[in-house]
Amino acid sequence: MATASPPRSPADQANDKRLKILEATMKRHQYRADALIEVLHKAQELYGHLTEDRLLAIAHSLHLPPSRVYGVATFYHFFSLTPQGEHSCTVCLGTACYVKGAMELLATLETESGLRAGSTSADGKLSLLTARCLGACGIAPAVIVDGNVAGHADPEVMRARVRALLDED
Repeated sequence: MATASPPRSPADQANDKRLKILEATMKRHQYRADALIEVLHKAQELYGHLTEDRLLAIAHSLHLPPSRVYGVATFYHFFSLTPQGEHSCTVCLGTACYVKGAMELLATLETESGLRAGSTSADGKLSLLTARCLGACGIAPAVIVDGNVAGHADPEVMRARVRALLDED
């Protein structure tokens, strides 16, 4: 990522309500560096994903090095640097989930969806993602489907859920 002040794209002009909301969020947190995660959450909520320009603008506003902002945005599974599908399915690959069959579950979902982990369907309906750990080790293997955690995830049950998402009109 570059270190210069971020260029403003046409979508980031003063009349963009999303930018005003993001600016208000940073102002509410007094542009403190320790508000980075909250600011990234708000940006993701507003824009759907975090672009390089957006990360640079946040780094500039919070007086943080771009590498720190990028590092946080790529460390946590709930941030995305690319546009995501209308629906998302995130498979935990942490140790507990791995031991309890996460790779079999992921393979089943890749086969059913025709996607590789980390990609989105051409029609924009589904993103199939993985995470290092969801913090749901007690219910391994865990999957998040559209923001809802599914514990003790069975490959066949999850296959049916993904098929239903893909078949929605």
